Amino acid sequence: MQAISPASTLQPAVSLLEKTPAVLELLCRDIPEDTLDWKPAPERWSIAEVLAHLLEIEQLYAERAKRIVVDDNPQLVKYQPPDGAAVRKRAAKQHLQDFVAARRAHIFFWHSIPANGGSRTGVHPEMGSITLLQLLNELANHDLGHLRQIAELYRAKAFYPFAGPFQRYSNPQP
Repeated sequence: MQAISPASTLQPAVSLLEKTPAVLELLCRDIPEDTLDWKPAPERWSIAEVLAHLLEIEQLYAERAKRIVVDDNPQLVKYQPPDGAAVRKRAAKQHLQDFVAARRAHIFFWHSIPANGGSRTGVHPEMGSITLLQLLNELANHDLGHLRQIAELYRAKAFYPFAGPFQRYSNPQP
């Protein structure tokens, strides 16, 4: 019997996706509101905006995943960036709470998918045919990228300016 490689199963991606809410809750728990809303430049995102984006993508990818599992090779919806003004009306902590609740609900769904479910396909509006395995691996990749981004924003605003001569050892890139 041939062993299943980690790259061919949903388990590694689902395992990472399952950890993201706890990592975000721990990282963001004590961040002051002014730091959550701080932008390093007008065209860059704040931590609050990153959290809002994570929620938007969570909802989009969960819908895509459900369609792939339930329907045969469905057409998937295209990502539509939200209105920035609407995003800024909500507090960072609310975006985080909503993301955590949505992700935890989706984890139960993803755990229920059979081992061979990763090969199910959908049609992405720009990339063509994609598998559920590819979709969930991209979502895990996306989580890690934004966890790094949040950490860099926090680091650049809350700690680096007060590191004195130790600043020479780091160069935050928020």
